[in-house]
Amino acid sequence: MINLRTSYVCSLLLLGLAFSTGSPSAATEPIKLDPALEKVENSRIESVARAVPSAVSVFVPGGGGGGSGVMISPDGYALTNFHVTSPAGSFMRCGMSDGNVYDAVIVGIDPVGDLAMIRLLGRSDFPKAELGDSRAAEAGDWCMVIGNPFLLATNLKPTVTYGILSGVGRYQYPSGTLLEYGDCLQTDASVNPGNSGGPIYDAEGKLLGIVGRCSFEKRGRVNVGVGYAISINQAKNFLGYLRSGRIVDHATLGATVSTEPDGGVVVSNILESSDAYRRGLRYGSEILEIDGRVVQTANDLQNVMATLPNGWRVKLSYRSEGKTVETLVRMMGVHLEDELLKKMAGALPPPPPRPQQPDPEDKDSDQKDKPEKNENQPPQRAPRGQRPGKPPVKIPQEVKEQLVERKGFANYHFNLAEQNAFIDALRNQFPATEKPGQPPLKDEKKGWLITGETDQTPAEPVKIQTTADKMSLQIGQKTYEIDKRSEMYDVVTDGTVAGLLPALDAWRRMLIDGPQKFGESYYLGTMPLGGERPLRDVMVGIAGELEIRWLSHPDTGAVEAIEVFADRDEDPAELWLLREPNAKAMPSVLDLRYGTDSILKVKVKSWKEVPASELEWSAEKKNANNTGNLNSKRAVGALQNTTDKNEVKA
Repeated sequence: MINLRTSYVCSLLLLGLAFSTGSPSAATEPIKLDPALEKVENSRIESVARAVPSAVSVFVPGGGGGGSGVMISPDGYALTNFHVTSPAGSFMRCGMSDGNVYDAVIVGIDPVGDLAMIRLLGRSDFPKAELGDSRAAEAGDWCMVIGNPFLLATNLKPTVTYGILSGVGRYQYPSGTLLEYGDCLQTDASVNPGNSGGPIYDAEGKLLGIVGRCSFEKRGRVNVGVGYAISINQAKNFLGYLRSGRIVDHATLGATVSTEPDGGVVVSNILESSDAYRRGLRYGSEILEIDGRVVQTANDLQNVMATLPNGWRVKLSYRSEGKTVETLVRMMGVHLEDELLKKMAGALPPPPPRPQQPDPEDKDSDQKDKPEKNENQPPQRAPRGQRPGKPPVKIPQEVKEQLVERKGFANYHFNLAEQNAFIDALRNQFPATEKPGQPPLKDEKKGWLITGETDQTPAEPVKIQTTADKMSLQIGQKTYEIDKRSEMYDVVTDGTVAGLLPALDAWRRMLIDGPQKFGESYYLGTMPLGGERPLRDVMVGIAGELEIRWLSHPDTGAVEAIEVFADRDEDPAELWLLREPNAKAMPSVLDLRYGTDSILKVKVKSWKEVPASELEWSAEKKNANNTGNLNSKRAVGALQNTTDKNEVKA
């Protein structure tokens, strides 16, 4: 079988033979390739033609530099680097190979992983790249980089360079804690300033990653055949977070690990406040797999962790005291929110590429390539693409209409759009709605009445009642009532069966009030449910001391789980809403979990919205904390200093 590498070598040999012949006809007759070679060469040409339309040339308004990007959806969403959008601020100008220039607005940014999402405006049928699988890529595979090096694409025709993947699973250390490149791709395809943020494709024209780093000669910013790209699989993990319009963070396991001399990744220290600790991970435990990937060295673990967003819950397999444990672990964030914002504000991106201009005096390149700087004053970044000493750049009206500033967000406009989509889907699939597609009546004197039985032998009858002021759970002869919202905190932290009441109460209030009135609410992004894909949409609402998360299926919009956090250092109450196959509305089972344990399953028989006058309450209130207590309060630990040179923070 002839591959692309063979075809390239054979083509050169055939060309050499043609030019070496002395016959006049050799210079006039077209070269005839072997049909197999011709097929492969045509395939390469077609792949380039297929990939070029999705490449984006990014320009900072006002002439402040630029870079590259790649379109990933017909409605204008594109990926690029954080360090490309950073000088531009909230909007930029983008060119495509169709010869048109479009206004673009920032959507979301990931300063830790050097990713950003922008949206090009003006049409809804942009050519998009086909996303590939970077995990399937291997060293030696053919690839191509398409972009805007040195801002040469003044005619909006991007530059195409061809090469191979020199390595996969590379790790490039961050600058402090920002601009970390983990599990990235290395290529010898020419990558230069201006290629940043642009696509790297495989030989079939499928998107493998986002170019971001390259190595240069000492005497100038010229590529030496070592470029790096953020893997598309990492980008896939962050697409939902970026579309939320937020400034997003990466994950940490809350532990340090080291590589054993005989192989194996062993925990050398761990935070007692981490979810990994609650799942049994301890000093000396050997980590075997995380998020479905085998890890054999500390570098392997670091590579996997670099691709995961803060807050994700993934599968973890480890060996401790001779036993193999498979569990789920919820990731911590690398930064606190204010810490990330502070570091991001102080981070200066690499100097942007500028169009090359001839130097009449042809000065020494060492001096020509050094930027002028004031040693007494740190460099300052101009806002919104404004160049120092230049008048402010006017923001186009179309951009203004899709730009809302808010702390912690790159662009709150897109978060509001996701919130609206969430509440519309929630109300459309709510089972107790009298008129399909319409929200429940905003009458505080109504409530939910849910009846069923426990999933056990013998089964016990269950009745659940919730109103705006009171809620109760009756299992057999036991009744648990809550008539003060302050009691919900204790119910969740103590891990009782009554933990399903705060989840149902939050669900009902969200249906009635919507995100804008529920409390502080925002769309988080997408994450696995129970460590499983597809990634679910996640909505967050803050109600007093509780944080509630709704996890919805991306296709149906049906809520599949509600998580209620009372303390981030303890397990939340998780109410899983299980449905029969193809059922879109009525949950058939309510499954209450803490950590990885299910403590109550209720088979639902009926679910109604009724007047509060029809609900019955017990004469004597029972203590909601007297049973089902699986959790206890845990002290917060701290990582100790370590001197092991092989240790890495996961």
